[in-house]
Amino acid sequence: MPDAILRIALPSPLRRLFDYRAPPGVPHSALQPGARLRVPFGRRELIGILIEVTDHSEVPAGKLKPALQLLDAQSPLPPALFKLCLWTAQYYQHSLGDTLSWALPVLLRQGEPAEVRQERFWHLVDGAQLDDPRLRRAPRQREALQTIAQHPHGVAHQLLSQLQLNKDSLGQLRDKGLVRVEIRRHAASERHLNWLAEPELPLNPEQRAAAEAVRTGFGRFNAYLLAGVTGSGKTEVYLQLIRETLEAGKQALVLIPEINLGPQTLARFERRFNARIALLHSGVNDRERLDAWLAARDGEADIIIGTRSALFTPMQRPGLIIIDEEHDASYKQQEGLRYHARDLAVVRAHQENIPILLGSATPSLESLQNAHSGRYAMLHLHQRAGGAQQPRFLRLDVKSRPLDSGISAPMQQAIAQTLAAGQQVLVFLNRRGFAPTLLCHDCGWLSECPRCDARMTVHQRSGELRCHHCGHLERQPSNCPKCNNVDLRPVGAGTERAEERLGILFPQVPVLRVDRDSTSRKEAMTSLFNTVQRGEPCILVGTQMLAKGHHFPRVTLVAILDADGGLFSADFRASERMAQLIVQVAGRAGRAEEPGKVIIQSHLADHPLLVQLTEQGYFAFAAQALSERRSAGLPPFCHLALLRAEAHKPGQAEGFLDEACSEAELLVNELKLSGIELLGPVPAPMERRAGRYRAQLLVQANARAPLHHLLSTWMLALEQMPSGRAVRWSLDVDPIDLF
Repeated sequence: MPDAILRIALPSPLRRLFDYRAPPGVPHSALQPGARLRVPFGRRELIGILIEVTDHSEVPAGKLKPALQLLDAQSPLPPALFKLCLWTAQYYQHSLGDTLSWALPVLLRQGEPAEVRQERFWHLVDGAQLDDPRLRRAPRQREALQTIAQHPHGVAHQLLSQLQLNKDSLGQLRDKGLVRVEIRRHAASERHLNWLAEPELPLNPEQRAAAEAVRTGFGRFNAYLLAGVTGSGKTEVYLQLIRETLEAGKQALVLIPEINLGPQTLARFERRFNARIALLHSGVNDRERLDAWLAARDGEADIIIGTRSALFTPMQRPGLIIIDEEHDASYKQQEGLRYHARDLAVVRAHQENIPILLGSATPSLESLQNAHSGRYAMLHLHQRAGGAQQPRFLRLDVKSRPLDSGISAPMQQAIAQTLAAGQQVLVFLNRRGFAPTLLCHDCGWLSECPRCDARMTVHQRSGELRCHHCGHLERQPSNCPKCNNVDLRPVGAGTERAEERLGILFPQVPVLRVDRDSTSRKEAMTSLFNTVQRGEPCILVGTQMLAKGHHFPRVTLVAILDADGGLFSADFRASERMAQLIVQVAGRAGRAEEPGKVIIQSHLADHPLLVQLTEQGYFAFAAQALSERRSAGLPPFCHLALLRAEAHKPGQAEGFLDEACSEAELLVNELKLSGIELLGPVPAPMERRAGRYRAQLLVQANARAPLHHLLSTWMLALEQMPSGRAVRWSLDVDPIDLF
């Protein structure tokens, strides 16, 4: 056979494969598609994935470099996951090498072996005597030897400190021939005969019907949308379906939207199941993530829980996929490979021929339309579990009312009454920091970011001005940089300011702030929630982090301080997001015996959207929103792709997009594509961000097929365009954020 040519996908933005010769001394039979190879690339070395082996190349033979090293005897990615990556790269018009890199844990991208780590175990040497005369004057060594003798299977090196074993003492015992070190992989824990560690909760008729509907679809692909009001017991349905999946000898994958939901979700699953659970999210270190990934691939993990990137976790025996809070925007990756984990999970379930369950109290309009069209089976939970009542909504008109750090007098009175009754209050304000900006009362100067078209937020505790868009940081000035006046005033209210004022108004109860700033330390969220779960009167102040999946049985009042932000946004999805956020945060109230109440402060209390949402509920709002989207030809009744560009100089990004638009118009005519419209190019709503000038071009199509036909040809042309080398550009297929 002639020399083998390896076609390798590299972690590069270029949408092409790279040709190399086989590493010296590696037989052709060892070159399996999907295996990783270390290759030279310019002055660097990269880890690539072998896609195919061929006997010809368009690169001259003299210029072909040999790969440096074959890292795998077989692909670390199972065939089903490899197929999903191929589909993902094609659909999202992304480099295959970069897509495969996203699917691998960081250590595998760096060339680490795709094997469970080997560990050192300390063993007693056969024939060693605990009363060895050499230990008479070495009490620590004697104690260490006695401890090792109590563990016939050996003591893992990482457990030495827990057993109070001194490494120096063990080294001296080894020198005396009394202990030995064995290197082996950790044995997988055995599967339990009984999966349940605690009894299951009884299901009400609606829960039972939903679980039965999914159960009948086991063993084949079906997509289900579980639309259950907040507190309706969706998680209990998940748990009972997972138990049946485990009993069938299969694995379950559960995706959650936020890293902060990980510990409490894991704790609930650990309490319920005698199962091996793997947790994968950005808070897990690289070694732990690889171990969890390998355990899932090798069938040693029964349940896999993670955020969006956990979608790419391989499973030896896939049985069920669950997407909790499926409406959440966190499932959309906003940089690099801009995939949507919810949508890709449906594709994966279809490819693996297993059921998928999407759950939410406020389903996305896309998922609702899929249910209406018959692509998903709709399952409803209308009643709260355990007989709890739905919270009562009150709209509080604050026009002309004085606001004390954003809190009106009637709201303060309602908070005081709730605390006096021994209950808890959740105050929701989706702006972190002390105030949205700093104003000079004398000349009108505002604290604007020097790198963005945005204002910097006041963070009073740290004495800083921070840009929440680019991360720029400045010390808070003591006088105006423009006129030198000292009358600088924070304008508006954020969570810090609300926390400070509530602490003054209600000094007898703890005020707990939950936002990205207060929970950045490890275990900070767990500590906060432990305080809440004690059930004593307290006030929780927070952003949308509080709206997702948390169970606070003693919260009976939810106070929403500002509901007006989404009513007049230029983004067509703003009203949907606002409605979801209000309903989700309202769902934290009255989840136990005491009835809940939700008070919404607004300057537009009679706005039709707020009236409909509070009086008729989310699904009435969603029905009207879908009707409006259909009339306007907006998603889910059309398909979008957004071409973004940014450059250091004004006009450069628009120049590139002008050329790109002209190229797209030519291709639409050449390929005879209909129903495609090009909108733009226009400056981005925030034109300057992090020192770069941004612009965008929107492609809208009536059908998905012609859009993707255009995109696949268009991307190849854009990669060859000289003006594209002077800008940073990216394509976002199915964008959820047009800003």
